[in-house]
This record gives sequence, structure tokens and C-alpha cells, in this order.
Amino acid sequence: QAQLVESGGGLVQAGGPLRLSCAAAGRTFSNYAMGWVRQAPGKERDFVAALRWGGGRTYYADSVKGRFTISRDNAKNTVYLQMNSLKPEDAAVYYCAAGQGWPDSASGYDYWGQGTQVTVSS
Repeated sequence: QAQLVESGGGLVQAGGPLRLSCAAAGRTFSNYAMGWVRQAPGKERDFVAALRWGGGRTYYADSVKGRFTISRDNAKNTVYLQMNSLKPEDAAVYYCAAGQGWPDSASGYDYWGQGTQVTVSS
């Protein structure tokens, strides 16, 4: 059974950095998109960033372009989200996800992690 495990969430001051990690276990997502989707309280889930595991193409929401970077470590079967210059509006539960749908859409994923909370203080 496939499993995605997120880590790295926490409290950070506005303007600061935070790095999230997502470790995949149970299978190899060689032909999948790996992405990050977030959900703020009272809001719908929004796409944040994604990459093709076996390729080099990356995708970013307009709201995070230039601030967030998605990357992978093939040896560790892990995907990262480096978040810089965090804003209060970035506060949300961040979910790691894998799927074969549209990688830049929150609806394009089939496997989900449990989520990790990111809180940004002003």
C-alpha cells in the first residue's frame, strides 16, 4: 500500500523560511506527479507546487512563484518544499500528494499524506 508521510511543519515568523519533506513508501511513483496542496481554515484545497518524479518539469501556483521551490531526492524517495519569505496568508495545512492527473490542480491527485500544519506569525 502506498504511503506519503509529510514532516517539517511548524511555527515560523513572517518573512522566514521553512522546509517541508514528503517521504514515499510502499511503492515507487516513477510515472507520477508529486505535489503539495494546502488548505487554510474555511478554505478549499489549493494547489501549491508539483513536479514530475521522472522528469524535470515543475509547476507553481502564482501566489508562491519566486518564494517556494519544489525538489526531490531520488535516493531517499523524498520530495521537498522549500518555502521562503513566508506570509501570513501561507498559513495552512500542507498535504503531500501523488497522482496521474493534472499536476497543477488540487483534484489531480490520488494518494495523500496526512498533512502538516504551517503557521505564520506576523
